[in-house]
Amino acid sequence: MALMEVRNLVKRFPVRGGVLNRVIGHVHAVSDVSFDVHKGETLGVVGESGCGKSTLGKMLIRLIEPTSGTIRYEGKDITTLDHVELMPFRRTMQIIFQDPYSSLNPRLTVRSLLREAIAFHRIVPRAEMDEYITNLIRKVGLRADAADKFPHEFSGGQRQRIGIARALATRPEFIVADEPVSALDVSIQAQVLNLLMDLKDEFGLTLVFISHDLKVIQHFCDRVMVMYLGRAVEMMPCLDLDEQARHPYSKALLGANPIDDPSDRRPLTILQGDVPSPFNVPKGCPFTGRCPEVIDRCREEMPPAVSHSDGHLVACWVASEGVAECQRGA
Repeated sequence: MALMEVRNLVKRFPVRGGVLNRVIGHVHAVSDVSFDVHKGETLGVVGESGCGKSTLGKMLIRLIEPTSGTIRYEGKDITTLDHVELMPFRRTMQIIFQDPYSSLNPRLTVRSLLREAIAFHRIVPRAEMDEYITNLIRKVGLRADAADKFPHEFSGGQRQRIGIARALATRPEFIVADEPVSALDVSIQAQVLNLLMDLKDEFGLTLVFISHDLKVIQHFCDRVMVMYLGRAVEMMPCLDLDEQARHPYSKALLGANPIDDPSDRRPLTILQGDVPSPFNVPKGCPFTGRCPEVIDRCREEMPPAVSHSDGHLVACWVASEGVAECQRGA
């Protein structure tokens, strides 16, 4: 069952210039993205910096307004709701931000940070609030006395745990985790990921997990959506990613991952060329200038998303022609 249905989502940021400060163009941050998020699953979103991952995540919970497209949450189109109508959904949809250093108010104690959200949404009676906050803090692996400390008194990993507690404070059903471990030391990343996995099971959460690391996605998520220059180029289950990936960009991301076996001397994949500007998106497939498998059709037409197997969609002319040839042969 789909908890969230996203259809043809677009976000363009205007660029102004000239003497009169007129709009002279647009940055195409997210372009025609469609997908479903099923209840209880963890959907990974992966891609290079600047591909539109964070913009997409913030649009899902209406922190950023989409230019066009629809977002349906439990069957309700939330893209058309005003501030008052959206308020009940604010409680059920939360976000964990990437930077634990700038996402917490330095002037508030942890207790005040959590109390603010709990009181606004009336999660528990005022008499039960301190006990509720203490339980939340313990759930994320901190001591109860952390409630009366300020953010600067914690390490990066501890701050991110506070960010997770703040997201859980309203008893949400759906959480966007926007690269929650990328700002942390490698030794701390696994602890935070394991905490998120445990909390997901305990509270029955549905997650959209944004990352640039396919190794983390493969370990943590049920399905993955690969984005390039604002477009979703591949969607597939996370089981056996190395065998399933068909889009050349997905293959390049997998090939760039460090190899666990020190005796394996395969060279890492290094993509040639630069990512095109989102201000001036090229005609056809946006990956054309860097793709090792490019054909003439790629330069002229944008490939549609084609189903390759159950739950596996790829937007690539080369991969789609290969599937068509197999079907004709069968």
